[in-house]
Amino acid sequence: MEKNTIEKSLKIAIILTSIFFIVEVIGGLISGSLSLLGDAGHMFRDIFALFVSLGAINIAKKLPTKTKTFGYHRIEIFAAFVNGILLVAISGWIFFEAYQRFFTPKPIESVTMFVVALIGLLVNLYVAFKLHGSHDLNVKSAYIHVLTDTLSSIAVVFASIWIFFTNQTIVDSILGIAVATFILFSAFRIIGDSIHILLEFTPKNIDFDDVIKDIESVSGVQGVHNVHLWGLCSNINIIDAHIYTTESDMDKIEQIKKEIKKCLEKYNIKHVTLELECEECIENDKIKKIIH
Repeated sequence: MEKNTIEKSLKIAIILTSIFFIVEVIGGLISGSLSLLGDAGHMFRDIFALFVSLGAINIAKKLPTKTKTFGYHRIEIFAAFVNGILLVAISGWIFFEAYQRFFTPKPIESVTMFVVALIGLLVNLYVAFKLHGSHDLNVKSAYIHVLTDTLSSIAVVFASIWIFFTNQTIVDSILGIAVATFILFSAFRIIGDSIHILLEFTPKNIDFDDVIKDIESVSGVQGVHNVHLWGLCSNINIIDAHIYTTESDMDKIEQIKKEIKKCLEKYNIKHVTLELECEECIENDKIKKIIH
């Protein structure tokens, strides 16, 4: 899937999902269905995931400036953090409303609930179809979000049918709690991942020791220390390290740098700062003890 096609698919997905998010909120309020409002919460999460994917593509096009040397990549993480907080608030409101309805049940327009949920299911299936097959990591992530939301829409459709034939509205509150719980766990994961990146911890998907081993496997490298490894955003990692080598020839040193950068590509490390030293730092042993 080409970049232009990806962008077009993402824009269509954002427009459709945003429109139906509003429709689902209105439908949920009219029908009185908590599970439908919870599904709207899923839609809200999907809109954010799609925006992040599109934003990552557009941000990648922008060149760094003198005042913004890393560009705007961190905007993605800040937006993720805010989105996580909003999702916690949404799930909290659904929990509170469900608790109230256990004691004072409210009538639910099951037909309205069914129609809105069914349209939502069709929208999710269409968006999933448009995003399927992309090799872009951000687009893959958005696709998974939409796919999980599709399951939620299916559950709401079945709940509306159950309520229509049995008039047991309590199933809506139970499903609403289930959906809100799923949203809450998603929110905590988003917030946790955002904080992890903002605090510049080692990326969760990278084993620090494996990185060291790979660097030390490069011919000419005698030792590695003062290593700092962190994530700029969800798909760009950065490393800063001191490399001890006995090589003094500049051409060989440059070759060592190239080989190290090449072996780090599999970790999605796109910014590499290496300081090659012919003598090991005095603090090297102390640092090793702290790290290990």
